[in-house]
Formats: sequence, structure tokens, C-alpha cells
Amino acid sequence: MADQAVVDLFGLIAYGELTAFERLATDARMAPTLADKIALAAMAAAEFAHFEAISRALVGRGVQPEVAMAPFIGPLTDFHALTAPADWLESLVKAYVGDSIAADFYRAIAHRLDDDARALVLDVLADTGHAAFVVDRVRAAIAANPVVAGRLALWARRLVGEALNQAQQVAVERDALTGLLVGVGDLKTVAAIFDGIMKAHSERMAALGLSA
Repeated sequence: MADQAVVDLFGLIAYGELTAFERLATDARMAPTLADKIALAAMAAAEFAHFEAISRALVGRGVQPEVAMAPFIGPLTDFHALTAPADWLESLVKAYVGDSIAADFYRAIAHRLDDDARALVLDVLADTGHAAFVVDRVRAAIAANPVVAGRLALWARRLVGEALNQAQQVAVERDALTGLLVGVGDLKTVAAIFDGIMKAHSERMAALGLSA
């Protein structure tokens, strides 16, 4: 049987990729132009390919993907229910801000995994082109109507708060995942990881033209 921490991390990422695929496919219906619809559809396809890669890795380790994902359905469903975007711009910011914070955290602890698992996690979390797409569209929207900047900044802060709450819930319920983080090092090291995640978040907000 595979190491439980690896199974949990793979299960969490797999369900995150599956829901990302669903969200992007749904958000494509709100796209204002055909070009935007096509771009999001392509990104959704990339997320599903990532889901399939993680699923194959789980099967290769003797674990059914559905079993590995099951513990995370509740927390992620709650998160998405609490952060349903009201429009196209909010959906873009959610994908860029919320998903990126989660990815930063997974990357930070990936070096605790074996070589194959680490390489897979880093590959699956690679940008699918969403970052540049979101930055371009959000900045153009702000340039056309500067008033939206304040609303989107508040939305992004809400996303961060809900994402952190979700992470705490998962950590409390899954000891193996907590063990990965604890194994990173002392409290200063852990604090430095979270400082780095928040620094990256601030940089992404700046790229969007929003205040963190």
C-alpha cells in the first residue's frame, strides 16, 4: 500500500483538478467572446489531463482514485459553495487567486515526496496558460471600468480567507497531510513557507492591478 501522506496529497490534488475542470467548463458559458470561450475550454481540457495523470499514479500505487479523493469532497465542495462567482470577472479571479494559493502550498511540501511523486506534482501544478489569460482580461476590464477594481480586490480577499479555512479543515482531519507539513522543518521554516505563499499572492494581485 502506498504511503498515506502521498495518497492523501494525490487525492486532494486529483479532486482539485477535477473540480477545476468542471468550473472552467462552466465558466466558459459566461465568456463574453468566442475566443474567451475557446481559451477556457482548452484550459479545462488541460486540467482534466492533469486529473487523469494523478489518477494513473494512484492506480499505479494500488489505490483507487475515488477512494483517495473521497475525504476531500466535503471540504472542497463547501469552499466552492461559499465562493460561487457572480460573474465572468469573479470567476477569473477565483481561478487565478484561489487555485494558485493551493498550488503554492502543494509545491512547498512536494520536496518531502519521493522523486516520482514530486515530479508528478510539479508537472500537474504547472501553469496551463491561465495566469496570462486572466491577467490580460482583468487588467483590460479595469482599464475600461476602474470601479470594478475595488470589488474584485474584496472578492480576492474573501477567496484567500475561505481557502485558508478550507486548508485548516483538511489539516485537522488528515493527520498524514499534516505530517508532511510538520516534516518540512521547525516552526520558522513552516512560517517562511506561508510567508512565501502570501508574498506570491501579493505579486499576483499586483499583476492583476488589484490591491492585496
